[in-house]
Amino acid sequence: MTTAGARGIHREVIVVGGGAAGGAAAVHLSGAGRSVLVLDQAPFPRHKPCGGGMAASVQHWFPFALSPVVEAVIQRVRFTWDLEDPVVAELPGSSPFWIVRRSRLDAFLMERAQEAGADFRGGQLVERVWRDGEEWCVQLPDETLRCRALVLADGSGSQLAAPLGLGPRQPRYATTLSVEVDGPVADMETAHFGFGLVPQGFCWAFPRQGGTSIGLGSFLGRGGDPQRALQEGEAVLARLLPSLGLPAGAGSRSLGRLRVWDGHHPLHGPGVVVAGDAASLCDPFLAEGLRPALLSGCAAARAIGHWLDGQPEALADYSQEMRHSWGDSMAWGRRIAQVFYRVPRVGYQLGIKRPTAPRRIAQILSGELGYGDIAQRAIRRLLFQRG
Repeated sequence: MTTAGARGIHREVIVVGGGAAGGAAAVHLSGAGRSVLVLDQAPFPRHKPCGGGMAASVQHWFPFALSPVVEAVIQRVRFTWDLEDPVVAELPGSSPFWIVRRSRLDAFLMERAQEAGADFRGGQLVERVWRDGEEWCVQLPDETLRCRALVLADGSGSQLAAPLGLGPRQPRYATTLSVEVDGPVADMETAHFGFGLVPQGFCWAFPRQGGTSIGLGSFLGRGGDPQRALQEGEAVLARLLPSLGLPAGAGSRSLGRLRVWDGHHPLHGPGVVVAGDAASLCDPFLAEGLRPALLSGCAAARAIGHWLDGQPEALADYSQEMRHSWGDSMAWGRRIAQVFYRVPRVGYQLGIKRPTAPRRIAQILSGELGYGDIAQRAIRRLLFQRG
């Protein structure tokens, strides 16, 4: 129930951020009959740079079909080194890889949440949040809102989580350059991953309806100078785009940062949880961010619902669930990334070119395997070769 009083508007739950994590949380909370308000700093629909790849296995977390926003169903992955030496892996038939456009996915989830009873307010910048007794206060530029429970899902640029002791105090970032190119696509069933072009990272090209989503990501360090990253990215694109049959200057560029997983941290506090990119859940090796965003949004909704029903341990259980269902795998993924991206040529030869390796990576992308299933042998192989 929503109430209004002298101290502000009351909701059971306020979700800060209307992206994949916030939308997933709002869908499940409102579907369970909770009073939910979602705030996002941008009006919807809004453009959001993102490759848009996610495992089709996310479907089982939702009571409605996600197919209306799926633009391509990937059946195989093609890996290259310096645009040559290709390796192709078929994805498992039961769990393909989907390509979505974030503007459509986020709007779709928000529409489903609103149909279930959630309220949504776009163009609302949350300046700060604080605990006041048994309630949370959410400060907007011209008013203060109050709620019993809070979900922070305000993305990689979140300024709200760390001051509350949620997630890493000093997040680790991957630098990204995204390019959206409109035009015909020759192969709608193949996703491309290229190593050897991007220092300490890789590039990707995903087909979508009416075009291609291309990106570059560098995964070691804590984010560098944006202008230098843009200059270096343009040099890579000058080679990458023609290899895809596109003009070197094609497409619109968006420079960004991803908060990659960098250790186990509390994701909950009194009446509050953090989810998605704001929780630094992005895969530190292959940059997958949508699956952990949706996973954490759904898990956050369950935890908040149980907590509102009087189960005080439910929010701590959320932190533990995300550790076991995602973080433990990412701990191995980070170790692989630290070795692979420091010796990428060796990593490609010993990691990608091995007969079983491409399928293992394809199974990780599809959600069938975690990094822990392959990590120890892969790391030993790379370290032995370095020695």
